[in-house]
Amino acid sequence: MTYMTMGELRTLLIVQALLIINCYVGLISGHQLHQGRWELLLQNAGVSAMHMTLTHTNKLLIFDQTLAGPAQIIKTDPPCNNSTAAASQDCWAHSIEYDIATNRVRPLHLLTDTFCSSAAFASNGTLIQTGAWNDGTRVIRYFAPCSDATCNWIESPVHLTANRWYASNQILPDGRVIVIGGRRSFNYEFVPKVLSEGAFQLPFLVKTNSVGEENNLYPFLHLSSDGNLFIFANKDSILFDYNKNQVLKTFPTMPGGGARNYPSSGSSVMLPLESANNFQKVEILICGGAPDGAFKKATTNQTFVEALRSCGRMEITSQNPQWEMEEMPGPRVMGDMLILPTAQILIINGAKNGTAGWQSAREPALSPFLYTPTEALGNRFRVLAPTKIPRMYHSTANVLPDGRVLVAGSNSNYGYRFSGVPFPTELRVEAYIPYYLHPHYDSKRVNINAISTKEIKYGSKFIVRFTLSRRPSENIKFNAYAPPFTMHSWSMNQRMLSLAATPIVKGKAGYLVGLTVPSSAVAAPSGYYLVTIVNGGVPSEAKWIRLIS
Repeated sequence: MTYMTMGELRTLLIVQALLIINCYVGLISGHQLHQGRWELLLQNAGVSAMHMTLTHTNKLLIFDQTLAGPAQIIKTDPPCNNSTAAASQDCWAHSIEYDIATNRVRPLHLLTDTFCSSAAFASNGTLIQTGAWNDGTRVIRYFAPCSDATCNWIESPVHLTANRWYASNQILPDGRVIVIGGRRSFNYEFVPKVLSEGAFQLPFLVKTNSVGEENNLYPFLHLSSDGNLFIFANKDSILFDYNKNQVLKTFPTMPGGGARNYPSSGSSVMLPLESANNFQKVEILICGGAPDGAFKKATTNQTFVEALRSCGRMEITSQNPQWEMEEMPGPRVMGDMLILPTAQILIINGAKNGTAGWQSAREPALSPFLYTPTEALGNRFRVLAPTKIPRMYHSTANVLPDGRVLVAGSNSNYGYRFSGVPFPTELRVEAYIPYYLHPHYDSKRVNINAISTKEIKYGSKFIVRFTLSRRPSENIKFNAYAPPFTMHSWSMNQRMLSLAATPIVKGKAGYLVGLTVPSSAVAAPSGYYLVTIVNGGVPSEAKWIRLIS
């Protein structure tokens, strides 16, 4: 029998320990390769992110409501300044600008309440923000992004015609914004208005209003390829000619046993449009929500029923549109749906039981779902890495130019409460880092070096120069993405287009490709878009362009 010396035994134990560590590290890396990971960015942003959007200056505009009471950050403009103690709630900021590059926030000044409001970007990148509650219900606000930290909220002297609390906005081909619905507002109007234009009645909103629950607030709006508007509320949807105030088509009722709009709060997305069919084929995906009666049960006796697991997908431009139903890996209400640079759909945030509303949900949905539209039915979903932070009512998320997803907010309480409640007010900001940002994929990742022009007219071509450490994949796509305004599980005006491309040419300093934008604003309303090159399923960091008439 041969015996080891103490030195040999020590060496063997060290080798075994290293093997175990390597296996563990490899296991973690393997999970991140497929499921992604999370990173905490800010411990305290000062404001809970009820509303959030990405601007073309690579900063995020975040705001809450002005009546929430003391926040955690002070205004720096009159009547308050850096040396003034926060003696009253009027000294507290309820909006911030988050700088991606520096990971810092700047307080902004809201004048009137923005509780549960809506917004859309104008062609020049200014956010047109409308309505809310209390003194803000008919207010029109503007935020023009800047690079020198001088921009702030401005309120228009012109007001909305109707109260707009829980309304939805959509940018139109002519550059105007349509504002639809809101609590007890069964009508729509435009910003800006033409002459003495007022509000126009929309009986569809009356028909979809469930007594005692509503379930048609924050209606889902998507601009279709014929220039008309797809409107979804509760379980039903129409194709609407807003110029003639005429319903052109009524679609089948969505199956699934429940409602999809606030307060049942599912979410909706228009799947990416393709240049291959001239951006004509339009598919809508709606996921999650709550069973009929769920809101009443949650608010009257604190019974939190399981949320819906179902998703419905419908090609609204088909001759015979029908809902194709499928199941998510689990139930979800108040989930946010975002289009990733890969053209996959991320479903993130929310709860498994209950509905939207003050303390009306339980069981946070910590694991995001990834939906791949091009996969076969039944094989489209994947469960991703879970967060440790519940993101319940009033949570938001936005895709960043580098491909990360910024996640913030969660406040199921009226006012900021940090103890004594099931889900305290959440001020932490984190990033979900998707699988495609894992170093394993770096060899496929393109670096965009230059874009020939940043302002592009409809039907025009622009040149993109890029570098890559290997030959481009045969599977390479060029996407343009309009970032959304997100709040209450609804990402307004989100839009992705796959652009037509010339053959790629190899030059001395990399590669060149010509990309062609749509021929009209119907496919892509004018404004700022993020251009991404997706090489073999791996996206580059995105760069901004602006589509103009």
